[in-house]
Amino acid sequence: MNDLQNDAMALIGQAGGVDRRDFIKAALGTGFAAAVMPAQAQHVISTDSKGLTARTVHIKSGSQTVPLYMAHPEGKTNLPVILVISEIFGVHEHIADVARRFAKAGYLALAPDLFVRHGDPSREPSIADLQKNIISKTLDSEVLADLDAVVEWARTYGADTVKLGITGFCWGGRITWMYSAHNPHVKAGVAWYGRVVGQATPAWPQHPIDIAARLKTPVLGLYGAQDTGIPVESVEKMKAALAQAHNQSEFRIFEHSGHAFFADYRPSYNAADAAEGWQLALGWFKSHGVA
Repeated sequence: MNDLQNDAMALIGQAGGVDRRDFIKAALGTGFAAAVMPAQAQHVISTDSKGLTARTVHIKSGSQTVPLYMAHPEGKTNLPVILVISEIFGVHEHIADVARRFAKAGYLALAPDLFVRHGDPSREPSIADLQKNIISKTLDSEVLADLDAVVEWARTYGADTVKLGITGFCWGGRITWMYSAHNPHVKAGVAWYGRVVGQATPAWPQHPIDIAARLKTPVLGLYGAQDTGIPVESVEKMKAALAQAHNQSEFRIFEHSGHAFFADYRPSYNAADAAEGWQLALGWFKSHGVA
């Protein structure tokens, strides 16, 4: 049993027994969402927590309590910060593992449950149900406020929030663009196959291309040429909008990958492109002062 599971079991013992939904929410960073099962176990990367502090804490964002998976080198303070933003599947095993990978690289990595107001993504039986019941109801304004609260918590925890970066995957890739424009203190972002164009909705009134003119933060966009949901044409539109705004963002298009090529638990995983993307991400943060 890992540290996170131990924490969850301790919560159950202290409460005198809680229902399964509460246990699942307590066990942030474990298991995979029902909508993408079965996981491709032969490819799943498992990063241990040896030498790390890795656990779930609960922070306040206004009146809302937000579970937050954190990982950092044990005993270290004044660390640079990476916000790790999940796909629509929430903070499951893969996202927690990514946080530990950043922790092993010397960061305080923080992965918040940004869907907490609307439900538990791990329990939805299909992607369609997940989109309808949780994702469509999750407001950008809520997400941006929650991330502000995470950054403030990191500051009080003793991190160096001057050295602040953000990365995210799919849904979280879009949020990477949006938060990088929202918070001028973000030094660098890495967006993995995040949507950049789309129709405005009450929940998502703008998309990354709409904020390109005011984006100052350099973002590295990592995309797959075979991604049928995010065609290269849309990425090229974003690239042109950023160039017009004299933003120093860059893109890497992986010719042989589709969507979610970094997700080692899914059939879309491309090990070579994922490894290259990871090194590019680390290099991007370092070269922009997030190290």
